[in-house]
Amino acid sequence: MNKLAVLEGFLFVVGDDGLTIEQLEKILEITKEEAKMLISELKTTYENNNRGITINFLGNTFKLTTKKEHKEYYQKLIENPTTNILSQSALEILAIIAYNEPITRVAIDEVRGVSSGQMVRKLVAKGLVKEMGRSELPGRPILYKTTSEFLDYFGLSSIDELPQMKIEEDTIEITTDLFETRYKEE
Repeated sequence: MNKLAVLEGFLFVVGDDGLTIEQLEKILEITKEEAKMLISELKTTYENNNRGITINFLGNTFKLTTKKEHKEYYQKLIENPTTNILSQSALEILAIIAYNEPITRVAIDEVRGVSSGQMVRKLVAKGLVKEMGRSELPGRPILYKTTSEFLDYFGLSSIDELPQMKIEEDTIEITTDLFETRYKEE
């Protein structure tokens, strides 16, 4: 097994959550010194000029990040009008945030049923969503809300102009009927 490749995969999979030395030690069953050597070796690989990412130590975790010297190009990508078309998942997440703000990423994931971390980061980078503080829940997760750019993008003067969501009574009855028929006592 190539532990360097595994480490690279770990850093990619955990994304913004990052990876601690302790996690690396435990998962790969290696010593702290071996974990530090692996990270150092991979970081050295990324220091090559033909690489666009690097490893940074942020918030007590190691994370894959883009290189600062390429920042102007990443900014152009985000600001480019052709990249401002929102995907279906971006629209879903924006709707969830707009109707439930402030909301945590975990709560967004629960509503969607899939991980939304990367798309939330993109929406923050585009300025449509912003961090507005921390929840009082364990771990103090970040709370997200829409921005004035969100309102501009959708031509709204305030969040109150969003269409009201209606829960159909038929949907509620069907759910109730399914429950009652399945668990009916005989």
